[in-house]
Parts: sequence; structure tokens; C-alpha cells
Amino acid sequence: MAATALTGAKPVALVVFLENVGHIQGLSLPGWAMAAVDWVTEEYAKVLLHLYGAHRRYDRVIILEDADTTGPNLARTLLSASRTHTLDLLLLVHGENGVLVGYRGKEFVGAETFDALRTVYRDDPSSLDLRAVYGLNCYGLSLAWNWMSLGAQVANGAAGVNWFPEPSLSVFLRNWLRGEPYSKAVQCSNESANRWWRRILPRRAEADHPWITSSRQVVVGQRDVTIHG
Repeated sequence: MAATALTGAKPVALVVFLENVGHIQGLSLPGWAMAAVDWVTEEYAKVLLHLYGAHRRYDRVIILEDADTTGPNLARTLLSASRTHTLDLLLLVHGENGVLVGYRGKEFVGAETFDALRTVYRDDPSSLDLRAVYGLNCYGLSLAWNWMSLGAQVANGAAGVNWFPEPSLSVFLRNWLRGEPYSKAVQCSNESANRWWRRILPRRAEADHPWITSSRQVVVGQRDVTIHG
């Protein structure tokens, strides 16, 4: 059942900003390996969206991938799609403090994009209809204010490097797409990732491993939402 059926308002679309660039934190890979990682991870993400029913739950799914993952293209897409849909945004890209890392790791989505969107939104709040923003990007918390200033109701973010893209993504999508509140879906996702990785990472008696602390997901927003509204 698509989200619009229960909200009775505008139909709801999912915008996916998807670019892995083949980078794995802490590893220096040859070009062929980076290309393979890039392709496999992006295809895996698209498989998850189909597996957990994103294309059935949303009225529209818009995927910006590879060369489309630039700041100007993200801004154009959000503004264009907002004319007809309420938007949820899924950020499956790398990040640095205050920016998203787009196409081939050379396109950075930062102040220029957010400032431009804020100008449009300030002049006409109906021009941007953003609801929930979920991201796996590193330093996602540094972008939280930007999403709130653009009208998002809720968003998440890691304080530092996010070492645990999985099982974070799959657990979040499974819970969110079956109707759990956003905050609960993020919490379940983070707890599952921590539980899984604690079995793998070296044990520390006095505190969690730094990767767990760095990857902790924080939820910010004005109100909790579900996929249905």
C-alpha cells in the first residue's frame, strides 16, 4: 500500500542519493577493486529497496546515482519532485564534516547547495516538501541543522565516521518500510549494528570500541513520523 493511501494528502516519494565511489574507510584499494566495490554496493542497495518493498510503499522512487550525485542535481530534483510529492530522502553516500561526497568522490554537496535551497524555501516554503532524511554518511549529524532548516520533520546522523553501513541500512529499511516510527527504525538499526559488530571488534573492558562511539546514530527533528505520515 503506497503511503499516500493513508495520509490522504500529497503522494509520497523517496529520493535516493546513491554513490559509493568504491571507497572503504581505512583501506587503499586499486582502481579495479574500487570500481567493483562501487558497483556491488550500489546494486546491493537497490536490491534492498526492492526486497523490503520501497517501490510498493512509495508512490514514486527517484534514484540519483553516479554522475547524477551532484549538489545542483540534488537541489533540482528536490524542488521539482516537491511540486507533486512529499519527499523522504535516503542518503547512501560518503560524507565529511558538513558535506556529502558525491560523484567519484570529487563532487561535494555542502554550503552552496544548502544555501541555495534555503533561499528558495525562505521565499516560498511550499517549494520544498521534505519530510524524513535518513543517511549512512559519515558525520551526518553535522548536516542535521541543514535538513531542519529546509523543513524536514526528522533526520539522523552519525557524530563521526560511520563504520557500520550494514546491518544498519537493511534493518532500518525493514523496520521503516513496514510502518515503524522513524526514531524506532533508526534505534533498532543502530542497536543491531552495535550488537553485530561487538562480536567482531576487539573487546574493551572499560568502554565501547571507538568505532561504535563514532557510528552512534542521533535522531533530531520536530516530530516523529512513519512512512504513512
